[in-house]
Amino acid sequence: MAYRLVIFDFDGTLADSADWFISMANEVARRFRFRQISDDEVAMLRGRSSREVVAYMRVPAWKMPFIARHTRRLVAENTSEIPLFPESPTLIRTLHEAGVALALVSSNSEANVRKILGPELAACIDHYACGASMFGKSPQFRKVIRRTGARPPEVLSIGDETRDIEAAHRAGIDSGAVTWGYARPEILEAHRPTFLFSSMQDIPRVILGQR
Repeated sequence: MAYRLVIFDFDGTLADSADWFISMANEVARRFRFRQISDDEVAMLRGRSSREVVAYMRVPAWKMPFIARHTRRLVAENTSEIPLFPESPTLIRTLHEAGVALALVSSNSEANVRKILGPELAACIDHYACGASMFGKSPQFRKVIRRTGARPPEVLSIGDETRDIEAAHRAGIDSGAVTWGYARPEILEAHRPTFLFSSMQDIPRVILGQR
């Protein structure tokens, strides 16, 4: 086994939620008075880093906790509209049955994540660290690593945004970037993840040392 602990992002990685979040973006922008964006701008921003997206939309840092809280509430009201990717259940079960410790670090709430996963898959996740700030995942990574007793070389973080790669770098762990979520492959690759996954089926092979 190449990795003892795998830390997953949720939205855009296991849950097919990117389009839902984009559909809500202008409603949230109106409420919190930051820049609204057109469909053309959405396409352009998918090729930018997470920090560039925030700067482009002119979101003040002090508003971000309030925006996050409001967004989590919107998700709670609309979980039926946010499905898992079709391959996610098989991925979670495969890793769990192979004895890999699974953690989930997300800006979403634990209640929302568990509801979308459903009871069976939620029980396969050993550690939850939810409600993380947008650029505050690395402390949560370190907390999960300490909790499991894993060493950093035994840990892989998997997410769909550049901020996930940055958080893994800061925590001193390997990173996997998936191309089916929010960000385009070229911007993910530019941030130098350890692995760039274009298929969910490739993930178990890397984690279980079958690459």
